[in-house]
Amino acid sequence: MEDFFPEILFSVLGVPVHRIHLIQLISVLAVVLLLWLGTRRMTVVPGRFQSVVEMGLGFVRNGIAHDLLGRKDGDRFLPILTTMFFMILFMNITGIIPFLNMPGTAIIAVPLTLAIISYVTFIYAGIKKSPKNFFKNALFPSGVPWPVYFIVTPIELISTFIIRPVTLTLRLMMNLVVGHMILVLCFSATWFFFFTAGGGWSLLGIGTLAFGGAFTIFELLVVVLQAYVFTVLTAVYIQLAVAEEH
Repeated sequence: MEDFFPEILFSVLGVPVHRIHLIQLISVLAVVLLLWLGTRRMTVVPGRFQSVVEMGLGFVRNGIAHDLLGRKDGDRFLPILTTMFFMILFMNITGIIPFLNMPGTAIIAVPLTLAIISYVTFIYAGIKKSPKNFFKNALFPSGVPWPVYFIVTPIELISTFIIRPVTLTLRLMMNLVVGHMILVLCFSATWFFFFTAGGGWSLLGIGTLAFGGAFTIFELLVVVLQAYVFTVLTAVYIQLAVAEEH
């Protein structure tokens, strides 16, 4: 658990900076550099690198934004959805990169910030679509007998305006925290059996090393899946906010 509370390395204008902050900075620089290099000299017949970047951008545009929001609203909210997807993806993937070995999303600041942005975006979308009726329709859905509102309205208030940012934050953070801890346990056990216990215990080290490799592959799947899930949920919340009944 000490990995999640690293010591302060230095301060910038009074703001303390530790190892995970540097990993987050590396992630941001990497995604900005990748997208800039992939789009700065686009050609009609793309090269391999441009094709990979276009595939990633097209996945967010067609597979998430347009699929859930339609072309008009999808293009409108595409920049924020694309930013979320690639930012989460690159900050997640540092958890399985040697010498970094820590996801930038494993401390609560980043997931919470993204959840707040998602929360503000879907409320903005709802108010923009229906300034007078957004909160009314969200808390008092039509077709419900008025006595039932005493039950429905508190549930809608909690589930829509309180639970959503909390679940977005915890889902993203805890998946990466657990993944990191599993990998640390596997490879720490491997080190112990090979270099401390020695002898016949090395056979167990082979087993823990194999488990570590398998969990690394599984963690790569989680890395991509969590970026996808967070972005899809944000798009779903926006879609619900701009639905015709609002």
